[in-house]
Amino acid sequence: MTQQELERLVANATGESLDDIRRMGFSLADPCDVHFDPEPDDMLPTMVDWDQADLDRNVALVEQPPYRCRSFA
Repeated sequence: MTQQELERLVANATGESLDDIRRMGFSLADPCDVHFDPEPDDMLPTMVDWDQADLDRNVALVEQPPYRCRSFA
């Protein structure tokens, strides 16, 4: 597959213009080069656990006593 064929296939699949696809920089990958990374990044992936972030921001205005179950006899 040539670079032009790749760009045309991506443009057809996405509905973008060829100029936009060329500007985005799609390129062919060599399947023999499994460690290729044009922009290596040693940082950990940035992920946000929104549930945990919400719990961290959830601060009580008035301290509540711990909940204790009562036995009914």
